[in-house]
Amino acid sequence: MDRKRKLICDAFKVKKLRDSCSRDGTDLKASASPYPDFTEDPHGAVSYLCALFPRKLFNDTLPPLFLKHQLYSLLQDRTAVDRLLSSLQQKGEVCLVQTGFDPDTFMVVMTDDLRRTALSSSEGGSRATVVRKFLDCDLLLSPNISYGRDEVMMKHRFSDGEITQLVRAGLLTVRDAGSWWLAVPGAGRFITHFIKGRKALLSQIRRSRYKEVLLTDLSTRKAPPNLRLGMEFHIHDIIGAGLVDCIPTASGTLLRISET
Repeated sequence: MDRKRKLICDAFKVKKLRDSCSRDGTDLKASASPYPDFTEDPHGAVSYLCALFPRKLFNDTLPPLFLKHQLYSLLQDRTAVDRLLSSLQQKGEVCLVQTGFDPDTFMVVMTDDLRRTALSSSEGGSRATVVRKFLDCDLLLSPNISYGRDEVMMKHRFSDGEITQLVRAGLLTVRDAGSWWLAVPGAGRFITHFIKGRKALLSQIRRSRYKEVLLTDLSTRKAPPNLRLGMEFHIHDIIGAGLVDCIPTASGTLLRISET
């Protein structure tokens, strides 16, 4: 793995077995948060994160998307998050897309949004027919995030040439010989902004006294240039990924750089 790829892999790592509470087990809900409480409306958390996606930044050429772990910053029960996404996948409402850099990190995109932007990006081009064929079959509605040769070529009758066209169109990426990941066309631009923004936000917190900052203060700061996806979008990332400890205080939730 070359140095650039390693840096990207490290940026996408999500710490295991972390939750949004203090080390002594105090529930974060005890502290004031500038963000809505979706405990009673888990589906609302999905819509909320989609709404944070800066569509204008990409000239509406990317569907609204977010990282699965960002939901952990809004819903305390991680098992509930997994159940929610599994249910939405089974209904064909969302797609989970592997980032390609870390096996446990997934992008979440609404199926209809992915279909709309894929059709728009291929319209009038040589790949339009095969893109429409892919979107019209039930592969996109499958809860799977990758597809094997038998499923794609035998069951759905895609030829080698058509699969190559789908890879070039950005709807598939090669997983290994004979299997492919579902992909989002043009998502590389999102990933670039995401990595730069995460690094910039963590650097900003590290420069604070004791490497910590109140969540309410951070959420109202002007986003530095590298946070093109927005301050709030990146705050949900670093909390959900366990890159900061969330410590309830009398003044609100304190975010402190996690050293473990």
